[in-house]
Amino acid sequence: MTEIVSSSSPAFVRPAAARRDIGIKRRYAAERRFRAYGMAAIMTGLFFLFVLLWTVLSNGYTAFQQTTITLPIEFAEKVIDPKNERATNPSKLMTANYPLLVRDALVKALGIDPKNRPLVKKATDMVSASARTQLRDIVVANPSVIGTTVNVPLLAEGNIDSANKGQIDLKVEESKRKVNDQQIGWMKTLTDSGALTKDFNTGIFTFGASSRPEAAGIGVAALGSLYMMLIVLALALPIGVAASIYLEEFAPKNRLTDLIEVNINNLAAVPSIVYGLLGLSIFINFAGMPRSAALVGGLVLTLMTLPTIIIATRAALKAVPPSIRSAALGLGASKMQTIFHHVLPLAMPGVLTGTIIGLAHALGETAPLLLIGMVAFVVDFPGSPMEPSTALPVQIYMWANEAERAFVERTSGAIIILLIFLVVMNLGAILLRRRFERRW
Repeated sequence: MTEIVSSSSPAFVRPAAARRDIGIKRRYAAERRFRAYGMAAIMTGLFFLFVLLWTVLSNGYTAFQQTTITLPIEFAEKVIDPKNERATNPSKLMTANYPLLVRDALVKALGIDPKNRPLVKKATDMVSASARTQLRDIVVANPSVIGTTVNVPLLAEGNIDSANKGQIDLKVEESKRKVNDQQIGWMKTLTDSGALTKDFNTGIFTFGASSRPEAAGIGVAALGSLYMMLIVLALALPIGVAASIYLEEFAPKNRLTDLIEVNINNLAAVPSIVYGLLGLSIFINFAGMPRSAALVGGLVLTLMTLPTIIIATRAALKAVPPSIRSAALGLGASKMQTIFHHVLPLAMPGVLTGTIIGLAHALGETAPLLLIGMVAFVVDFPGSPMEPSTALPVQIYMWANEAERAFVERTSGAIIILLIFLVVMNLGAILLRRRFERRW
């Protein structure tokens, strides 16, 4: 006989329950795999971020230290102004043979025979060529120093600085390193006497461009970036907010405004180098503005930042509940009063956040500034945005192309400073959002 299985018997229920359990296990397994993939993606990103930061920090922290050689410089009148003409011809102080003062001080400090020219050259090569400018500035600022002896801390030459920081292996064969055995012995002598020291490098913040790494700094680049950021803030913020208010609150919804919105969104994705080409053709070739000026750089970065500010501001305005507008209008406020007294203050956290993020983006841009000539070799600080200058990311780009080993730490040190600026700006955006944020 054929046995009939009841629907309530275990033989009927068990296959369906098994299939259900298998389905649940598969869903749980898929969820675990997805969480594992997400965690792997996060860990991969954190790993590469750690590698990046470690590379920059390990190469750049030494840039904030500088080796100096303090020498008793005799400002001899027979060398600086032998004919005593400085009263009638102050330019004589600018053209004096200041390297001779450094040579004489080194000869005395190291006990070298002045007639032994090869040794004298090796000794003078230990001091940066910028010592001439340093001594000249001391004499020009205070001519009464002539005829006296003053202890002056002079910058050590780049290879001597690197050797003192341990960046050059002094155990390898002499012909394979840029610091010879004689200079190593003199470094030990100067260190024992307290003349050769390693101090905090203020010059990296105050010096301008230089072909000598020990005398190179970001001072001019930082001031140029400051000028550009002020121009961007003064132009992009009011124009961007005004455009956002009009498009969001006043503009009619038609094909024209739809076209404008689409183009604003597209402009936010345009490569930055295109804005550089635009600035080159309009501001320099057509308007005749000076090349390498911070004003032109600020205008180019303003065009690049405007779409970001407009998009962020419009999103902030949309986030304000319509009930706020209805309540203000119901109490008799005009459209303008509703916008500026109620809607805009409530949207201010988003506006400020978008503005700071746009400024941080502009601060790190390099490509558009290269096209408008801000790669100029600028030594003096610009007195206004119309004078030639450079920018911090451009300075990093130029240092990265230098062949000397000492510029590697300068490049990484400047990157550290730029990253600190960006972190501070982003923290400022977070704090401002929390400070002005209102919940409804």
